[in-house]
Parts: sequence; C-alpha cells; structure tokens
Amino acid sequence: MSSSVPRLVIAAPSSGSGKTTVATGLMAAFAARGLAVSPHKVGPDYIDPGYHALATGRVGRNLDAYLCGPELVGPLFLHGARGCDIAVVEGVMGLYDGAAGEGELASTAQVAKLLRAPVVLVVDASSQSRSVAALVHGFASWDPEVRIGGVILNKVASDRHEELLREALESAGVPVLGVLRRAAQVDTPSRHLGLVPVAERRGEAVEAVAAMAAQVERGCDLEGLLGLARGAGALSCAAWDAAEVLASSPPPPLPVPNLGAAPPDPRFGSEGASSSNSPRGGTPRRAEIPEKPVVAIAGGPAFTFSYAEHAELLTAAGAEVVPFDPLRDEELPDGTGGLVIGGGFPEMYAAELSANEPLRKAVAALAGSGAPVAAECAGLLYLSRELDGQPMCGVLDVTARMSERLTLGYRDAVAVSDSVLAAAGTRMRAHEFHRTVVEPGSGTAPAWGVRTPLRRVEGFVQQGVHASYLHTHWAAQPGVARRFVERCRTS
Repeated sequence: MSSSVPRLVIAAPSSGSGKTTVATGLMAAFAARGLAVSPHKVGPDYIDPGYHALATGRVGRNLDAYLCGPELVGPLFLHGARGCDIAVVEGVMGLYDGAAGEGELASTAQVAKLLRAPVVLVVDASSQSRSVAALVHGFASWDPEVRIGGVILNKVASDRHEELLREALESAGVPVLGVLRRAAQVDTPSRHLGLVPVAERRGEAVEAVAAMAAQVERGCDLEGLLGLARGAGALSCAAWDAAEVLASSPPPPLPVPNLGAAPPDPRFGSEGASSSNSPRGGTPRRAEIPEKPVVAIAGGPAFTFSYAEHAELLTAAGAEVVPFDPLRDEELPDGTGGLVIGGGFPEMYAAELSANEPLRKAVAALAGSGAPVAAECAGLLYLSRELDGQPMCGVLDVTARMSERLTLGYRDAVAVSDSVLAAAGTRMRAHEFHRTVVEPGSGTAPAWGVRTPLRRVEGFVQQGVHASYLHTHWAAQPGVARRFVERCRTS
C-alpha cells in the first residue's frame, strides 16, 4: 500500500472541545461519499473506536506511543489503513497533553509528528470571540514541527458570533474549515471519562453517529479537509504485520505445564501477595488440544475493551480465535483451549453475568484444568468469587466491589511471576482504568510489579491464570501471544 495515504489528526486545546463529534462525523461523512476510511484513536481509549467502527465499517484502532513505543505508531497506522482512501485520527485530551511527567510522549502532537499528518484543531468557541485568534496562534506556534492545517469552530452561537470569530482568525493565518452550531450539538451519553460503549446502546449509537455525520456535513468544508489530508507527508516505515513480527521475534521459553504462584519480587514489597503458592486443583485435565487450538475471546456488552491486534497476533501464532458473549452464551466455544477476557463495564451487568451459571461453571472448569486464561480488568472481576455481592466464576479467591475512586493512568510494569503471558522479568507498559477494588484471598502470586507512579505489586497468577487490572498492548511484546498459544497446545 502507499505510505502516503491521505490523513488528518483531529485535535483540540482540551478535553470536552468536541473532538469525538468532529472525528466520528468526518469519518461517517467521508464514508458516505464512497471513500474507504481508516479510523484511529490516539491513546488507550477503547470506547471511541467503537463509534469510529460504526462510522466507517472498519475496525477502530489505537495509536499509543506509550504502550507500544513511538517506533510502532507509523507501522500500526499503515496496518490499519491498508486499502483506504483516507485516514482520520482522533486525538486525546489537549493537543500537547501526554503521559504525566514524560514530556510529549503519547500526546496527540507526538503522534501527528510521527505520522507527518496535518492537524485540525477543534475549538470550543462558546465563551470567546477575538480571543480565539490568540488561542489558535499559541497552539500553532508552540511546536514548529506540528502543522495546524485548519480550525473547526464548535458551539458557535449565531451568525454574528461566527462573523466575529472568522474576522479574528484571519490574523492567525489558520483557515476555518468548519463551524458547528451550539444548538445542533449531538447528545452522546457518557460514563466515567468517556462515552457509553456502542455494544451497550447500539441502536442509539447508530443514530448518534448519523447525527454527527449530518452536523459535520452541514458545517464543514469536506473538500477543503480532504485536500488538507492529501498534503500529508510520506512515511518511510513499513506496515505492521502480525505474522512477520512473530517470525522475527525470539521464540518464548517452553511453557511450564503447571505454572503456579511464585514468590513476589522483593523489589516491590509484599502488598497483595499471598504466603501460599499452592494452586487450586482437583479438576480433571482437558482432552488433548489440537495443533490449531481454539482461543475464546469474551465480547458483548459486558466486555467491550480489546485491541484488534491481540486477536490478529493469536491467529498468527496458530490459534483459531472464536468470540463469545458471557451474557448470552451458556457454553464456551467448542474445543476451547484458552480464554482471553478483556476489559469493559461488568459492574453494569453483574446480575446478568451471575445469572449465567452454566458459563460461570464452564470458565471455572477450564481454569481448573490448567488451561491458559488471560484476564484484564473486567476479566479479573469476572474471575473473582463475587462482584458487589453477585457470585462470579470463583476462579480466584478474591472479592470485588465498586469504589467511589477512579484509578486512571499509564503504568510501567515488570512481570514478577512466570505466567502464561510472560516470563518473570518481562517489562511492559500498561494502562489502568477502573472504579472497583479487589480484596485478595489465598493461593495466588502477584502478576506485575508496578514501577510508577508508586511501587507496588498488582494482579494474580494461579496455575494457567493471569489476571490483572492492567491493560497491555501485545503489539509491544508479540511473544506474549505466541507464549499463550504454545501453552494452549501443551497444557
């Protein structure tokens, strides 16, 4: 594919300016014109890509320079943009905001520079007129390597307000490529720090995306935006390919057939660790696993958080990836030899998940057989004994409950126990986002030693189970997928 695919980065001075409305609306408007649109999101957000997928009919993909490293931003972008006519990249937070204390790392500005892409700045103009010129001038001049190619004014009150804003911006030298009126704002329900996932409100989400597209179509210069996108610079890197990166990465150590709890790494203290390292056992082992093992991946409304590259890496490693919905399916997919349960909002569905007792028992039996199970955040809660008093799978001797406190941020972690995902000592970048807490029982070892912001141990390793609050991106460590699939073959 061409490395000069037309592309735009949609950014803003701050969160809440209207990036998602503009980015999603642009994606849908371009798609309605018959263009193949590649949707992307800067940072670890799982929810916005669901709306992007509705708008374009393609998988929404993340570009995260913290989780994957700056060197993978270009290759992952080109992988997602294969065969597309244009790519739209929605930024995160304010244009220059990134990982705390890490300079520009993981900021929208850094991603725009890595992609050699022009930036469209979405400005909330609801409480200003002439001052908008100073704001735009400051953002355009702050980093000469960031090219602000145009401005879209959001929440404009009237024709007169628009006239004042346009007059002011003439002196800033940045063209106005769109004006969205305050009265036409799209109502999109939110939870915590983001939108409600598409899978929870699909009918409403389809209507919301259509409304965003109509708003952008009415208020934006689509031809001007397309022309700006075509001016993006060529990229010198090659597209990421799951099979190629697995072929070029060193083979993982042979999986240990019965991984149990390992003693915690003394560098990280003993918080959350158990004095017992005896695995919970007694369940008969599963039948022999075929050469192409089935890896079941949880989905549906309760488990909406997953990076597309994980399934692609598992497939490239030789697995047959089969999705299932823990809210509706009473059995695991036929022949399941491994289980991946990502993030989501299971607290919203605790009663329904608990009511599906046949599946809870199937998950517990699979884990008890020693099969590999990887669970992140919501997956960790699902494997617990109970969540807010509702019985869960009981794989781990932990209880979970909702909390008033939001835990949020990037993490620098190192594996402190051998597991189905990583050998002890493996370092990975991660992201944490939850409003729940878990109270550990016995029989597990910690999964990670978290280096930042405070040193602590986190997560649980027990037999073939690796469960943690931390979300990781396997493209940064593709050997994780191969190690997991090899364990499926040998457990």
